[in-house]
Amino acid sequence: MGRLRRSRTHHARRDVQRAARTRVRTKDLDQIQSDLLPLNKRALEAQPIDEDKPGLGQHYCVECAKYYETSLALATHKKSKVHKRRLKELRDPAYTREEAERAAGLGVDNRQRGVEDVVKRMEGMEGVSASAPAASGSGEVKA
Repeated sequence: MGRLRRSRTHHARRDVQRAARTRVRTKDLDQIQSDLLPLNKRALEAQPIDEDKPGLGQHYCVECAKYYETSLALATHKKSKVHKRRLKELRDPAYTREEAERAAGLGVDNRQRGVEDVVKRMEGMEGVSASAPAASGSGEVKA
């Protein structure tokens, strides 16, 4: 009787490669928020006819950054849970570069609090530790 072959022995590597693909990558939320500005939104909703895009580029959902074949498909999409979830995500403003730098600790005021107190304590301890062996050796108490 032959040896039984284990199935899917390299599935972990395959799944990592699938996740790394950028084939179906959509716009990030901060890019979409810039598209939602009134001037940009009007330009995206009234695009010229493009034969390379689905529906000739005429049916575009700005919030989801997707093209649809027909106006019916776009209307159905706007009622869907996926679209409503994206609208909820877009309600919060995008993080700015300054907020990200502050979160990483690179803000304007990045000094540590209480460092002066710790330094004073350490200096005080050095003075005590230096006088302690002298005090124990001589038997005199310094005031």
